[in-house]
Amino acid sequence: MKIAVVLALLPIFAMAQDSNRVQNPVVTPQVNAQTAPVGSLLEVRKLYIESLAGDASAEAIRQLLIGSLQQSRLFVLTDNPERADAIVRGAAADKEYTDQFDSQEGINAHMNGGAFGGSSSSSGRGAGSYGGLSVGENESHHIKERKHEAFATVRLCNRDGDVLWATTQESHGAKFRGASTDVADKVARQLRLDFEQAFRAIQKSGDQPIMPTTAAR
Repeated sequence: MKIAVVLALLPIFAMAQDSNRVQNPVVTPQVNAQTAPVGSLLEVRKLYIESLAGDASAEAIRQLLIGSLQQSRLFVLTDNPERADAIVRGAAADKEYTDQFDSQEGINAHMNGGAFGGSSSSSGRGAGSYGGLSVGENESHHIKERKHEAFATVRLCNRDGDVLWATTQESHGAKFRGASTDVADKVARQLRLDFEQAFRAIQKSGDQPIMPTTAAR
């Protein structure tokens, strides 16, 4: 009798379990592809620029670099490293130094002389002497010139720390801008050139790269 009751209740238990699965489905974790680290320069969308190593001038160069990269319109720049998929790290400095030039011009004197004479009365020549003196002037010059030299060596890394791009730039200043501004512009310019070169290489390979929405065509 008990066995018959159990057998009769089995379909009811099965239906209850099926109903429970419908109401409380098992959720399989989905891997978000956007959380995976980017693998190339062309995949970078949001960029964070870390504090650069160096003296007090390094922070000024960092701010100039942020402005130069913003103008390039290659990436979205963020102040939140958690939202960036790539980070710029490195070192920079702006050094002031003095160039010295020394030159010298001398004063010199050179004397020469001699004597001549004759014993023949028919020649009409008597004894005598001659001489000469040449003089030059010495002058020295000591020139000092104040100069600036800026450098930046930076690398662009994904969130796993893999280096995707790197460059080293230096400048003594340009015609209408200082050394720090010029070196920041050089870094941004080199990054843009390498980005465009990578984009053209992908196009030649037959793939269809997706340019960042912020990139200037």
